[in-house]
Amino acid sequence: MTAKRSYRYRFTNDAYVALIVLHIVMGIFINKIPQFSKLYFTVVCVFFIFKTITSAPSKKVMWVLFGASYIVAAESLFRMTGGGLFYEFSKYFVILLMGIGIFYDGISGKAYPYFIYLILLVPAVLVASTTLGYDLNFRTSVAFVLSGPICLGVSALYCYNKKVSREVLLQIVASMSYPIIAMTTHLFLFNPSVKEVLTSTGSSFETSGGFGPNQVSTLLGLGMFALTVRFFMKSPTLFLKVFNLVLLAAVSFRAIVTLSRGGVFGAIIMILAFLAIFYGSAKFRKRQQIIVSIVLLFFVALVTWTISLNQSSGLVGNRYANEDAGGREKKDITTGRVDLFLDEFDGFKKNPFLGVGASGMKQSRLEEEGTIIASHNEISRLLSEHGVFGILILIILIFTPLYFRSGHRNNVFFYAFLAFWFATINHSAMRIAAPAFIYALALLNVTHDKRPLHRKQLKQKTD
Repeated sequence: MTAKRSYRYRFTNDAYVALIVLHIVMGIFINKIPQFSKLYFTVVCVFFIFKTITSAPSKKVMWVLFGASYIVAAESLFRMTGGGLFYEFSKYFVILLMGIGIFYDGISGKAYPYFIYLILLVPAVLVASTTLGYDLNFRTSVAFVLSGPICLGVSALYCYNKKVSREVLLQIVASMSYPIIAMTTHLFLFNPSVKEVLTSTGSSFETSGGFGPNQVSTLLGLGMFALTVRFFMKSPTLFLKVFNLVLLAAVSFRAIVTLSRGGVFGAIIMILAFLAIFYGSAKFRKRQQIIVSIVLLFFVALVTWTISLNQSSGLVGNRYANEDAGGREKKDITTGRVDLFLDEFDGFKKNPFLGVGASGMKQSRLEEEGTIIASHNEISRLLSEHGVFGILILIILIFTPLYFRSGHRNNVFFYAFLAFWFATINHSAMRIAAPAFIYALALLNVTHDKRPLHRKQLKQKTD
């Protein structure tokens, strides 16, 4: 089915500020009242399902994407505070919203590469059914490694060539910032003094709300991007510029002091990709304004970095210089990820056709080392667990959006979205739903809302 015409949507900056303030308050409640997180989670899920089902046909796409972007950004917050229904819930919720969207809106006939992609995931399940030992539960192990790829496939099927206006796309990005602001507020209250807890240059659970620093850093990095976009594209007044820069500094600080570098580097890559396209497509006068904003952004980044160095007693600098707390250079800048990559590539070489099956490398490491170690790299995991089908999957994932881009060039975030996906799957695999959903956003057909021109009809002269 072809995509429906995009709905003209307006969202005021006053509403944006109000929602930010509301989420700061909710972050306080989550921190002070532990059970509030479950209530927050329930209300959010019910609200977006209700809006998706009951909204007018012209608004379906908008609400599906709003709901998915919000729940994706809230994933680490719900995990760290115990608010979610179960660990992998966000991925399944995104699949549910996309499924509802597909039921009402259908999908583009040109999205068939993602049908092929989903089919190519099946052989790994069949192999796993015969190779996984009793120490690994078949259902949960397979679901853990394939929920992310399936989430990507279903999201891509739905988003492919769906028409949305640039205004809607901006609010999809803004929707990501709200729960991240709530999480940032919770992090400040959970760990008000960074100096008291940082004693080494390893990723810090204490500064990450007691949860996985890698995942928290990744979503804080996504928040850095969302707020940067807001600063450049939706801050017409001095108040809004300052407001968004303060938020950006707060989120960036919490991302840096997790000492998990992947999310920060991912944010920087996204921001650079966005600014390159945004500046390149702007006219001369707009470019001058962008340059001034870039200078302000750089100044805020410098101040934030300086504060981070001070509050961490220099450990942040050591971490990003790949040094230990004593200033000695570490041997492995990837903290063991290269060894895991090589181990999984070796699995591919031994089983090049069908691979070792879903979660097969977990089984291998359990047998050889006596412990379960999950992959940090989705590319090596695809090769080892899917064999030659993993190569075909990567070809589809990389070249399909690039082909789509050749005919749809209005998405100013296209390269930023793809950069986030690629950067994240290389340091965090698909532990969270964000890379799957953000990848799919690159496949949207972004339109420009133009006001209709009313031309006065000229009267013809009569003889």
